[in-house]
This record gives sequence, structure tokens and C-alpha cells, in this order.
Amino acid sequence: MRLDYSRLFKKDFKKLTQKLKIHVGVRIEIFEIDKFNPLLNNHAVHFPYEGCRSINITGDLRALYETSGDLIVFIRVGTHSELYK
Repeated sequence: MRLDYSRLFKKDFKKLTQKLKIHVGVRIEIFEIDKFNPLLNNHAVHFPYEGCRSINITGDLRALYETSGDLIVFIRVGTHSELYK
């Protein structure tokens, strides 16, 4: 499994507080070990991100990703309301 980050993910990430950036890092470390760890609540998402999946970072913060073979690309990070407006 290889991880990559989209330009939009990086832009979203820069806007987060330092504390939230740390949470993202910890959750991605957990994801690398076990992407279906119950802490992540890994689940498929629908419109407007069909084909993508979401993991929980904090109570309301989510990271969206898509998979292509062994490549996983995180495409967005934000609150539920930011991602689904």
C-alpha cells in the first residue's frame, strides 16, 4: 500500500489547527496499520464523492480517500458540513 495526498487535501490540511494536524497524522498512522480499525469508522461515501471512502479523524473531522490498485490517495480533509455542502 502506497499513500499519496492530492493538492486539495494539502490545501485543506494547511487550514487546520496544529492540534487537528496531529490528529490527522495519528489517524493516518492507524490507517496504514489497519485501514478498517474501528476507531476510523471507515465507510463508503456517496454524492458528491462516489467511489471514495471516509475515515473519522475527530468527532466531526473526516478524511476522504480513493483507491487505485495499491495506491491510496487522500483527496480531502474537513468537517462533514465542509465536505458535503
